[in-house]
Amino acid sequence: MIPSPVSLTLVFASTAFGLLAAAVLAAMILKKPQGTEEMQRISRSIRLGAMTFLKTEYSVIAIFVAAILLLLLVNHQRDMAIAFLAGATASGLAGWLGMATATRANVRTTQAAKSSVGDALEIAFSSGMVMGLCVVSLGLAGITGLYLWFGDPQPLFAFGFGASSIALFARVGGGIFTKAADVGADLVGKVEVGIPEDDPRNPAVIADNVGDNVGDVAGMGADLFESYVGSIIATMALGVALPVSGGRDLVILPLFLAAFGIFGSVVGKFFVRTSQESKLQAALFRGLIVASLIFITLTYVTLDRFALDFVSKLGKTVRGIDVFWAVVIGLVLGVLIGKITEYYTSEQMRPVRHIAAQSQTGSATNLIAGLAVGMGSTWAPVTLIAAAVCLSYQFAGLYGIAVAAVGMLATLGLSLGVDAYGPVVDNAGGIAQMAKCPEETRKRTDALDAVGNTTAAIGKGFAIGSAALTALALFHNYVDIVRFTLHKELVLDLLRPEVLAGVMIGAMLPYLFSSMTMQAVGRAANKMVEEVRRQFREIPGLMQGTAEPDSEKCVSIAVRASIREMIIPGLMAVVVPVAVGSLWSVAALGGLIAGTLVSGLVMAIFMANAGGAWDNAKKHIEAGSFGGKGSATHKAAVVGDTVGDPFKDTAGPALNIFIKLICIVSIVAAPIFFK
Repeated sequence: MIPSPVSLTLVFASTAFGLLAAAVLAAMILKKPQGTEEMQRISRSIRLGAMTFLKTEYSVIAIFVAAILLLLLVNHQRDMAIAFLAGATASGLAGWLGMATATRANVRTTQAAKSSVGDALEIAFSSGMVMGLCVVSLGLAGITGLYLWFGDPQPLFAFGFGASSIALFARVGGGIFTKAADVGADLVGKVEVGIPEDDPRNPAVIADNVGDNVGDVAGMGADLFESYVGSIIATMALGVALPVSGGRDLVILPLFLAAFGIFGSVVGKFFVRTSQESKLQAALFRGLIVASLIFITLTYVTLDRFALDFVSKLGKTVRGIDVFWAVVIGLVLGVLIGKITEYYTSEQMRPVRHIAAQSQTGSATNLIAGLAVGMGSTWAPVTLIAAAVCLSYQFAGLYGIAVAAVGMLATLGLSLGVDAYGPVVDNAGGIAQMAKCPEETRKRTDALDAVGNTTAAIGKGFAIGSAALTALALFHNYVDIVRFTLHKELVLDLLRPEVLAGVMIGAMLPYLFSSMTMQAVGRAANKMVEEVRRQFREIPGLMQGTAEPDSEKCVSIAVRASIREMIIPGLMAVVVPVAVGSLWSVAALGGLIAGTLVSGLVMAIFMANAGGAWDNAKKHIEAGSFGGKGSATHKAAVVGDTVGDPFKDTAGPALNIFIKLICIVSIVAAPIFFK
């Protein structure tokens, strides 16, 4: 049964509404004043560096996309080839639009901060919303259009494959770039020569600001784009096997839930406003609450009104209201994980202050404390995810688990805006410092940035929680593909040696992947540090501020290193599952997926929280505690923060994508290579 375009009118209307809202916000941003000529010069340097990186990265990724397309066409998978290209294109386009807006909003945010914190918030948050609305609108439009074309959700997994491929390369490449620049700027600038953060004398400071965009705007956008489309596709595929009185209602239900989320996100935007620094965080959370309430209300009305009864594997008759509660569980789970992440990474909380106190006795005790906090922070999120999986399954079976992930990400248009506004205000603060703007301007951008660090915890919570639920749903999709397409009985019994061996290999993969990305950051950072040292040593008058640093050289080093280093880790997620499934067995691959999911989830939480805690321990000391800036305690904390940078911004976030890409590659490859 091919779905009717009329039945999906609301979905298409929501995507058009989202893109129109993004265009209006972008136009509003571009009309704002850009400040002095010096501010504009710095902003142009950041924008040029960011777009140069993106062009170089996309040209390399295009080779990978072309190779996969050719492979699919050679194996007579025309529909999958079309879907794969659409997914890669939509993900890349969303990242490009978000980056283009963010790198134009930064200087306008700085200029607005000269007047008031409210004006600066309006521009920075609108920039983040452009990214968020482009991600959800392009993702939902792509899925819906292809589903109408194919009349079957199965080829849509290739759409997710395209999105995941772009996301992994963007996360790894962007993470390597930003952390190489950050390490070079901090270790030489702060520790060795003792100059402030974002000091214009530092040759790596422009590259550092570029890195904020390529890592936290394009990288985070691509990350959550693939989570968003992956959760919708997995839920649609599970809905095929659950016929209900409404025909294919369970298949298209996640499309409507996503549409409700877009409407809620746009309305929630109008509630994010304040003129007081003390109420910035409340303003951002108010927007999230309004968007969530609109989404929940529309979902309840829809599911309570229409009959969606089906029988789960527990033998229970599942009603529409049961599906609603599964959606709510996903939404609540994301918020709870975010709040837990905030507890372990906030400057105001005990774990971060403990790390700061331990820094008084040197780098070693700082590192020990940070590692301990990161490891200890895993128990609560993992327990909550396990509870959410069990509860959503009790309400609506496997479909409940998948739809919980959709519920968690439904308001991504606004929640990604909350996260993506952080790099914009970080850049704005850097421009204020480098352009020697009034002290009050920097105070306002710092206030915005501090709130951005806190709300980023929510973004990380949604990314981690959605990765777990989506990967679990995709795992069940893989099992269904093997059983119903390959007609093979798949018994994932741990007493079978091949399954247990697969689990062990799968549990090892996140460590190997993290090792590769961490070493890549180390190699790139080493080159950056040497270049910054060379410039301070060889450029007369640089330290005195009478000469200009060669910032373009540092940007060039970061671009070349990140592009080269991202290739092997990115390919591993594609090659390994295909090799195991085709050369060994589908059962061993099932074990590998399970091992990767569990190991990768725990390690992603550990790395994200440890890195965030180290970062804010340093900021706590910089605020005046334990000797403040320039003290031995501060230098120890900078070392910890430098170690934590690739934890929280490179390896950790990339693991969220890695575990889902392993699943989705297995699904796409199964009908082609696994016989």
